[in-house]
Parts: sequence; structure tokens; C-alpha cells
Amino acid sequence: MGSKIIADAVQFSKMLRSLQEDCKDSCIYEEDIQILRVNGGKHLHNIYTGDRPVFICEKTAPQIDPEDDKMDETHSDDETHSDDETNHEVKIELGPQPLTIMKARQLLSWYTMSQNSIVSPAVSPADLLPPAVSPADLLPPAVSPAPLLPLWVRCDMADPAGTTWLGAETACTGNKVSGVKLYSVTCAGSTVDKGAFITLDELKQEHKRRHHPSMMVARGTAQYNLFGSTVVEKTTIESQSSVTVDFRWSHVETILETPPLSSMATLNIKVSSGDMRSPMYPLYRELEFLQMLADGLRTGETEWMEPVETMSAVQLTREYLDELQNTVKTLQDQSTKEAVKVKTEMGTSETEIFNSLMERGDLDFIEQLWVRMRNSVTSYQDVGDCLKMVIKALQYGDIKPWIHRDSSSSLSKLILQSYHHQMDHVSLTGLTPVHMLLEMGLDKMRKDYINYLIGQDLTTLNHLSYYLSTVEDLQEQVIRLRKLHHLLEIMVTCSTFLCLPYDRLFLLTQLCLQYYKTCPYDEDHEFKLQIKPALISHFYQKEQAVSWGVEVSSGNCPREVKTTWLLSDKPLVEHIIFQTDEMTVNSASEDAAYFTTMVCCSLVNFAA
Repeated sequence: MGSKIIADAVQFSKMLRSLQEDCKDSCIYEEDIQILRVNGGKHLHNIYTGDRPVFICEKTAPQIDPEDDKMDETHSDDETHSDDETNHEVKIELGPQPLTIMKARQLLSWYTMSQNSIVSPAVSPADLLPPAVSPADLLPPAVSPAPLLPLWVRCDMADPAGTTWLGAETACTGNKVSGVKLYSVTCAGSTVDKGAFITLDELKQEHKRRHHPSMMVARGTAQYNLFGSTVVEKTTIESQSSVTVDFRWSHVETILETPPLSSMATLNIKVSSGDMRSPMYPLYRELEFLQMLADGLRTGETEWMEPVETMSAVQLTREYLDELQNTVKTLQDQSTKEAVKVKTEMGTSETEIFNSLMERGDLDFIEQLWVRMRNSVTSYQDVGDCLKMVIKALQYGDIKPWIHRDSSSSLSKLILQSYHHQMDHVSLTGLTPVHMLLEMGLDKMRKDYINYLIGQDLTTLNHLSYYLSTVEDLQEQVIRLRKLHHLLEIMVTCSTFLCLPYDRLFLLTQLCLQYYKTCPYDEDHEFKLQIKPALISHFYQKEQAVSWGVEVSSGNCPREVKTTWLLSDKPLVEHIIFQTDEMTVNSASEDAAYFTTMVCCSLVNFAA
């Protein structure tokens, strides 16, 4: 019996070792158990801290065939049966499924046994190596394999304690595994009855009962949703964008206490573009038009946006060219006039402060032409006709427009050539007009973003060089411009609505610029920023936390053990459906309803 248990432990550990060494995402064990190699922090929520990979064991999720669900109703009519046939290959996969407590304990015992080198000679370093590696392949002296990653098993909560997770991770002294930390996680449904919560003294007594420490430390954690507070709901940001703040502090005194101003605070910033009430919305729409042109170049088909102007694009362009020919005002006066016009289109009210920083009084000829065409073109024909008029006016010397020295578009090159009456011939056929219009927009919007970021001293042209490069193809230039726009959305959110000071905005700008140099565009990415709690105290001190926890710990790493009690507005496990207390639904109280979670840790030492 003992030899079979050891053999099972060796076989299980080999499976984990192969998953770990080969960096695979998952595998199937014993047909009905799925083992995943995942990011621990993302899948275990507040139960496990850190971004270290972990193994998660769960029951293989069954798949439901919609055809099977309707078998009982197939005799209703032939038409329904015919419709069902179209979904014959569609299967619905359920969410993560838990294992029984007995099976979870068995898996953890195998894990623990495989990490204890003195349990039996049968469990040797050679046994734990992947099948492709033999002891002969190791140079003397033979090196023991690295400890296994932590193992967590989903549980069905069927035991009296209500266990939802069991976990284990190795504890090492130097390079040697000296023991295993075992975790148990128990959960309960939601309640607003704070009298039912454990007290801090009771939590400390629970820790003492398990570990008999001579000294304990109680640390607190809390998270607040800043955009969920009363103050921020009056602004123009909706829930598509979120800013939460995580607090960590020592010396907890009471359950659910407000984090002190001495806490360590980290902002988690996730901003989505396209909020119609955001001051960034006009720029977002301009960028969307730019993206539409880029997509049209790539696919050959363009879905034109609804025009803003009532006049046609040809009429607006003709009117603009006539104005340039007949006016006696200076080009600078004309630029100022057009800048005011654009400002009127963008709107005022509560976005005036932002617009005053974004507005430019130095729009050149091409930028003003872009504004008119962007708001009016509805076809390839429109774009071609407008550019034909402009090029003809340049060829005949009817206009001698002013442009920025660093303009890089094809039209700007033609304008420079027109100064010397030596213009190249341009065939405005096919997608060439769209290509030229896209270049005009890229030039203009890049200057818009520079105007804000440099004007606010948030960065330098040197740091923006990656985003402003015109060497790459137009598709890549659009991608980099979208990244720059998302960065600006984040800056405006944090400056306008959170009123963060300059030093934090400057640091956040550098973090975003560095991130997007190597990472793809991602509106779901959370940017993290350290901050002093006093800067945002008015947002959270009168609000209720989204999650709150206290951690009682003793011992030093790697022998530190913890007992953690957590409150959260949502369950911290996804494989259990909790019954909501009717009191939380019908109560007129403004107190938040919390789910409670207890995480207990024990240290099992291996004999020397």
C-alpha cells in the first residue's frame, strides 16, 4: 500500500514537472482532472498575492450540447428541430469545476510527499526529472531539480468548514526544500450584519491556536473604487474607465478600519477611450476617422463616418481656397481664426480647461484643410475631388500656403515644390487620395499630442521619438498614434478628475511611454502608480471599501505563516455559487454587503 502511494506521488509530480519545465498551459490527469499553469494573482484574486505562476487543479469541465438540451422538446414541431440542426456542432463549456475535498487532499499529499526527499528512496531526484532527461545527462555532481510551483486545488465546499480551496507551496532553506506550507480557504455568503464578523482578537486567537507564536503582526489591506464615489460620479467619466486604489498598512486596530494616511497606496488605472462625455471625445472621433482611412487602405473598403458639416466637402474646400486667394489678412490671422472655429466645434462647458491646453493657434494650411475634409468627406470621390482642386490651385500659383517646417506628408512636399514652380505630377487615382489624406491627419494629430504633453512638461521630444517616427509604414504610424492617444486619455483622467500633482503625472507619463514601446495597444491594461493617501483622501475616507482584509502573521520568511480574513463585495471564488442573504437585498441600510473569506496557513517541516 505504501509503495503504491509513493508511486502515485512520483507519477503526479512527474506530470507537474513536465508542465513546469516545458512551460505548457495545461494537461489532463486521470482523465477527469485538469491541471493549469497560470498566473496566481489573477486566478486566485486576493487569496494569493504576487504574479508567480501556480498550478491549479480542477475537474475537467463537462460540455453541454445544445442539441441534447432540446431533445425533450424535439417533438414540438419540425421547424424547431430544423433550427436546432444548425447548432449541432456548438457546445457550451461550463466554468471551472471543483473537486471533492478527499481528492484535493490526496493531490496535496502527493505534492508534499514528492517534495520530501527522505520519505522513501523511491522518490529520488532522478524520478522527478522529466522523462527526456536521465541522470547520465547531468554533469557531476548531480543537481536536484528546482522546487515545484505552488499547487492549488478547487474544492466543492461540501465539508462542514465550507472549504473552497486547498493549496501547498514549498518552503526552502537555501536551495533545499525544507518543508511545505499548506493552505485552506473557507468562504461564506454575503451579509450586511457586521456583528457576525470575526473580531481582531478572535482572529489573533485563531492564529495562536494553530502556530503558538511568541510575536504576531497584524497588517491591513483595502481597495476602494474611486470612480464609484459620490464626488467622482458628478464628473464625465463612466464605468468603462476605472481607477481603484490599493492600501497596505501595519498595526491594524479594528475590523473595517479606514486605512491611515501612513499607508502605502497604489492607484490601479484602466481607461477606455470613446466616452462621449469625456473632454477627449472630439480627439477620439478624429482618431477614429484616421483609423477608418487606415482600414480602407488595408482592405480596399471604407465605411465612411456621418459628416459633421452640412456643406459638401467640395464646397468647403472651394470656399477655403477662395478665401485664401481673396483675403488681405495675414496667414497668422487666418490660423487664429480657424483655431477658434475648431474650438467652437469641440464644445466648452466643463471641458474648457482641457480644451484651452489642447487648442492650437498655429494650424497650418494642411491642418486646416484636414479639419474641413474630416468633417465632410463621405466617399473616395470626395477626397479625390478636394485634393485635385488644391493641387490645381498650387500649380497655377493661386495660393502660396504656409505649412510647418517639419510636415512630412505628400501634400506638404508638393507645397514646398510649388514655391519653386517645380511640382511633381501626382496621379490621384485608386487609393492615392486616401493615402495622402491619412498622412495629413497623422501630421496634424501628432502635433496635437505634442502640444499637450510638451506644453505640460510631461515629457520631451526625445522620449516621444518612438511615437512620432514617420519611417514606419502608415499602418504602424496609426497604431503608435493610438497608443499616444490612450496615454493622453490616462493623463486627462488623472489630472482633470483626480487632480494629481505634477510629479505623479510626470511619473505616470514615463511609465506609460515605456510600457507602450514594447507592448501592444491594450485598454484593459492596468497602470499602477504609487501615491500618498493624503492626495486622494477626500475620495475614499467617507466611502466603503470594495474589499478589506487583515493578515495576522508570525515567523520570518521562509517560515512565515499567516492567517488572513477578507471581506469583499463579490465572492473571491468563481467555482461556487453563493446564496445571497435576503437581508442584503431587502435591507434599507446603506451599509455594503460583504462576502467573507478565511485563509489559514500551516507549515509542515521535513526532518533534517
